[in-house]
Amino acid sequence: MPKLDKAYNASLVEDKWYEHWIDKNYFSADPNSKKEPYTIVIPPPNVTGMLTVGHVLNNTIQDVLIRKARMEGKEACWIPGTDHASIATESKVVSMLQEKGINKEDLTREDFLKYAWEWKDKYGGIIIRQLKKLGCSCDWEKERFTMDKDYTKAVLTAFVELYNKGLIYKGHRLVNWCPVSKSAISDEEVIHKEKNGFLWHFRYSIKDSNDFLVVATTRPETMLGDTAVAVNPNDSRYKNLVGKKIILPITGREIPIIYDEYVDPDFGSGCVKITPAHDPNDFLIAEKHGLDFINIMNEDASLNKNTPKAYNGLSREEGRAKVIKDLEILGLLEKTENYINKVGYSERGNVPIESYLSEQWFMRMTELAKPAIDAIKNDKIKFHPPHWTKTYNHWMDNIKDWCISRQLWWGHQIPVWYHNDDKTNIHVSIDGPVDIENWTQESDVLDTWASSWLWPIAVHSWPEDGDSLRKFYPTNTLVTGPDIIFFWVARMIMTGYEFQNEAPFKDVYFTSLLRDETGKKLSKSLGNSPDPFDLFEEYGTDAVRFGVMLMSPQGLDVLFSSDRLEIGRNFMNKLWNACRFVDMNIPDDWESQKINVDIKKLDLAEQWILSRLSKTIDEYNFQLDRFHFNEAAKVLYDFTWNDFCDWYVEIAKIKFYSTNFKSAEIARFISVKCLRTILGLLHPFSPFITEELWQHFKVKDSGDLIVSKWPEPELFYDEIIESDMSNLKEVITAVRSIRSRMNVPNSKSSDLFVRCNKNQELFLTTHLDLIKTLAKTDNISMSSTLKKPVQSATAVANGMELYIPLDGLVDLEQERLRMQKRVFEIKKLLGAIDGKLSNQNFLERAPEKVISKEKINHQKLSDEHIKLMANLEILK
Repeated sequence: MPKLDKAYNASLVEDKWYEHWIDKNYFSADPNSKKEPYTIVIPPPNVTGMLTVGHVLNNTIQDVLIRKARMEGKEACWIPGTDHASIATESKVVSMLQEKGINKEDLTREDFLKYAWEWKDKYGGIIIRQLKKLGCSCDWEKERFTMDKDYTKAVLTAFVELYNKGLIYKGHRLVNWCPVSKSAISDEEVIHKEKNGFLWHFRYSIKDSNDFLVVATTRPETMLGDTAVAVNPNDSRYKNLVGKKIILPITGREIPIIYDEYVDPDFGSGCVKITPAHDPNDFLIAEKHGLDFINIMNEDASLNKNTPKAYNGLSREEGRAKVIKDLEILGLLEKTENYINKVGYSERGNVPIESYLSEQWFMRMTELAKPAIDAIKNDKIKFHPPHWTKTYNHWMDNIKDWCISRQLWWGHQIPVWYHNDDKTNIHVSIDGPVDIENWTQESDVLDTWASSWLWPIAVHSWPEDGDSLRKFYPTNTLVTGPDIIFFWVARMIMTGYEFQNEAPFKDVYFTSLLRDETGKKLSKSLGNSPDPFDLFEEYGTDAVRFGVMLMSPQGLDVLFSSDRLEIGRNFMNKLWNACRFVDMNIPDDWESQKINVDIKKLDLAEQWILSRLSKTIDEYNFQLDRFHFNEAAKVLYDFTWNDFCDWYVEIAKIKFYSTNFKSAEIARFISVKCLRTILGLLHPFSPFITEELWQHFKVKDSGDLIVSKWPEPELFYDEIIESDMSNLKEVITAVRSIRSRMNVPNSKSSDLFVRCNKNQELFLTTHLDLIKTLAKTDNISMSSTLKKPVQSATAVANGMELYIPLDGLVDLEQERLRMQKRVFEIKKLLGAIDGKLSNQNFLERAPEKVISKEKINHQKLSDEHIKLMANLEILK
C-alpha cells in the first residue's frame, strides 16, 4: 500500500468511505440475527428541516453509540426517518402556492394534498442527504416517514383503540390558536416574546350603586367577552359585594361579582375581569363557578357577532383601539401604565396567538400517564443528566388532557365519520364505514405529536408483530433535546406501555443547548447559527464532530466557538502526522503478529505507554457508559496528543533511527499497537479519518475498522512504571522550559548539572540517552554535593535541582536587553489596561465580553512580567 500523503485531505476521504460502507451493507441490521440487539431510533427531523449545529451534536452522539455497539459485536440498528410536520409543511406549501398565485381556500383538499406531496418529494429529503454527509451510519433501508402507508396504519390504529377505550373525546376547551393557519397549535409551536405594551385600568360600575370596581388588562378588546369580576374572599375591601352585579361597559350586560382565592389581593386593585373563552385561568374559574363562556372572536381573530354590532368584523387590534376610545369617552378609563408583557407568538404564523374556545378532539391523559410516571420513579428508564427527572415528574403529576386535533389538511385525517342525516351518529374505524357515501369524514388532522409518539413501535410496522419489532423493540437509548421532554419523550413512554406493555427505551440522553460566545441561543433568525456545511468545508467533518462533542458537557449549555473546532482540526492533523511518521518507518513487508513481546522485559517508555493505554481504554469506556461524551473525548485527546504523540513517538523516533534492530522492531510494534487502539476508540467520533488510517495499520487481510473488534483493556497498569516515567518527563520538561525561557537556539546543546541523591542519580543514569536526546543536552553531571555553576538557569524537578550554564549558549547581554525591553512594553500595556478597568464609565458601557478580555490580557501580561523578572535575576 502507498505511504500516507503528507497532509490529510478530508474532501478526498469522506465521500469515498461513506459510499464504501453503504456498498458493503455495514449499516443494515438483521432482525433474524442471533447477536444482542442495540437499537436507536432517530428523533425524526421535520421533513422541511435543514441541518443545524444542534443536529450535528445530537446525531453525532447517536452515531458514537451505534458505531461503538457495532464494533462490540452487537446487531446495531439505527432507524432514520422524517416527520411530516403538519403545520410547518402546510405553511411551506401554502407559501409555495401563493408564489404561484394560488390560494389554498380555492382548492379542494385532494388538490391541496397533491401539491403537498409534490413539495415533499422535491424538498423533503434534503436533511436526510445532509445526515449522510455528517457520516451517520443509519440503516437507510429502514428509513421511515410518518405519513408512509404502514406508519399511517399505526397512527389510525392507536386512535381507534384509544377511542374505544373511552380515552378520546370531542369537546369545547381553550386551545392555543394561530389566526394565520386557523388551527390549534401545541405549546411547542408557541414562541414567547417580551413586548413593551400597556396596562389599561377601567372602571366597571356596580349595579344599583354609584360605586365602581377598577380592573386592569393588557387586552382591552377581550372585555367584550367578560362574564364576571372576581375578588379574593379574604379581601376586606370587598366583603360587602356578595350577590352584587356589574354592568359591563359598552355591552350593557349584567355579570356577577364572584369570590375566588385565585385572585391576588395585592395585585392592582385586587379585582380581576374574568373572560373564560379567552384566558386559560379564567376558563378554570368559570368552570368552577358555572359562568357563561362567550367567544368573541372568529377563526382569524377578528371580532365576531357576540360583540356589539359596531365591533363586528374589526381586527383584534382595531377592536382594542375602539374599546379604549369608547371607554375614555364614557369616562371609564382610570389610567394607562407602561407594561412589559410576555406575548405568545405562533412559530409559523409569526403573529400573537389567541387562547381560543374551540371544539376539538382531546385525549384523556391521567390513566395513560400512570405507568410512564412509575417507569421514571422506579428507574426502569434513566435520564442523563438525572436532574430532568424532577421536571418530568412535575409535569406528569399535573398532566392535562391533550388537544390532538388540528384544523389543517396535511397530516393524518382523523378516522371519524359523521352520518349525513344525523351528525350525532358517528363511526370510528381505520377503513371507514361500508356505506361511505352516506358519511362525511372529520376534516381535522391529528397533531403531529399524536403520530410521532408512536415512533419507537411504528417504525417496525406495528400493529403487525413482525421480526423487526420483536428484535429491535424496546430500543436502548434515546438522544433528544430537553425542550420536547413532554411533547415527545413522555408520550412515547406512554405508548410503549399502552401498546407493548414495555418501556420504549432504557436510557434518555438530553443534549445540551447550544449558545454563542455571548450566551445567546444559536438561531438562524438571530444570524448566529453557522451552516454546518461551511464548517465541514473549513475544518473537515471529523474535526467538526469531534470538536462539537469535546465542547458539550452533560447537563450544561454549550458555548459554541469555532476555536474549539480548530482544536478538532489540529487533533486530526496531529494524528495524521503521527501515523504518517510511523508508517514511513515500517517496512512494506512488516507484520506485527510475527513479533513476540514480553511486557515485563520492555524498556520503561514501552511499559509506560502500554500502562497509559490500558488506563485510557478503561477511563474512555467508563465515560461513554455514563454518557459523558465530552469527558471521553478529552480522555482520548489527552492520551493521543500528550502521551503518544508528544512523548512516545519522540522516544520511538530515537529507536527507529538506532542501530539496535530489536529495539526498533519493538518500537514499531508498540507504536502500531497504540495506533490501532487509538483509531478504534476514535472511530465513533471521527469515522472517516480513522477508517482511512486503519487501512495502513490493520492486521494483514483483516476487515474494515467500522466492523472491527472494539479495543479491550490490556489489563496492564503499573503505578511504579507510571511514577518513574513521570519523574523522567518532569526532568526533561524542566530542561526544555529553561531553554525556551532563555531563548536558547534549538541547534545548540547544553550541559546539565543535577544536585540529587544516589537513588536519583542511579535512576537518571539508567535513562541517560533519553534525557540527552529529548532535552538537547551533551554532558550531564550529577552529585549530592554539586554547587550551582555561575550564570546558570535553575529549575527543580521531583526534588532535584537542575542547572544549565548559559554562557556560550546565548548572548547574555543581548538577552538582558531583550528582556528589559519587553518588561518596559508590558508595564506600558498593563498601565493602559489598569486605566480602563479603573474607569467606571468603561465598566458600565463596555460589553461584558470586552471587559472579560481585558482582565484575561491583564493576567497574562502580569504572569509574563513575573517570569521575565525571574529570568533577569538569573542573568545578573
